[in-house]
Amino acid sequence: MTASSPSTPATVALDRAGIPYTPHVYEHRDTATNFGEEAAAALGLREAQVFKTLVVQVDDELVVAVVPVAGRLDLKRIAAMVGGKKATLAAPELAERRTGYVVGGISPIGQRTVLRTVVDESASSYPTIFVSGGRRGFDIEIAPADLLGITTGSTMPIARD
Repeated sequence: MTASSPSTPATVALDRAGIPYTPHVYEHRDTATNFGEEAAAALGLREAQVFKTLVVQVDDELVVAVVPVAGRLDLKRIAAMVGGKKATLAAPELAERRTGYVVGGISPIGQRTVLRTVVDESASSYPTIFVSGGRRGFDIEIAPADLLGITTGSTMPIARD
């Protein structure tokens, strides 16, 4: 962490685990509705390398899906990949309560409740990817393998264009 980056549960978890990351702060606009696209544009990045964190209800289990901003989560595919029948996006209030983060700032790292995490396989094609750092206007650049390690996540083909 650097002096200019915020301290969030995500950065605390990464620092404790000794996992390297690069913080990226940008100006969040209150009018933004697509937080991932906002991050990519503000940081001058390709949307394929910036990943959004979605909390999904698969049958009776909440699952964290990390997919590129450039794509969409395939709900049928994630349900099948985690052994469920049906997946829907979790209600924003439930996602916030279970993760401890606000929508638009939900990080896959350092969540209040440990949830199964699935990262789209496209992440492995980059040396680093960008995920929310736990606040709107704050992303973390991290190696995909380190993200999988800290979240005990798995990689699966869960995104579509």
